[in-house]
Amino acid sequence: MFEWITNLINQAGYAGIAFIMFLESVFPPIPSWLVMPLAGFEASSGRFHPLAVVLAGATGSTIGAIVWFYIGRMVGVERLKSFAARHGHWITLTPAQIDRADRWFDRHGAPAVMFARVVPIVRTFISVPAGVFDMNLRRFILFTLIGDIMWSGLLVTAGYVLRAQYDQVRDYLSPIATIVLTIVVATYLIRLIGWKKD
Repeated sequence: MFEWITNLINQAGYAGIAFIMFLESVFPPIPSWLVMPLAGFEASSGRFHPLAVVLAGATGSTIGAIVWFYIGRMVGVERLKSFAARHGHWITLTPAQIDRADRWFDRHGAPAVMFARVVPIVRTFISVPAGVFDMNLRRFILFTLIGDIMWSGLLVTAGYVLRAQYDQVRDYLSPIATIVLTIVVATYLIRLIGWKKD
């Protein structure tokens, strides 16, 4: 994968960065902490402008997030509540809890989306509830883009500063992503085991 990423960035430049980050946002197994520090390293050599690299990466990520947003919107609150009424055990949610989550998202959806976009693993899936709970699309795009600029900016800066040692970013973030994934899975399993219908 690394060789493919490197070749695409070398051949397609900013468009390649945007495309890979789009794929990263749609298919989480492609890690952004492998892509953007590499692009930052390339910027440190003068090949790319670092700001343009950040914007390319953030744009690709945001477009990918919109895909998940529309998947969530196609599901919708009513369809999710109907599923929860029949199979709530598997998603550990009842229709009443979904209503509460909907009200919470109405109040706190924008900052939740923005800050989730800088958390590995979570950054991909926050777009689904934004769509399910029918967040305003323009607002979703704005706060997703802000979060993606922060995330891409952090990774590009790390690659730019570390230069040839940019792969240290991967060594640092990969365990964090593993911890986040472990917390998410453990939380789900705990809820699944102790789930009780209201």
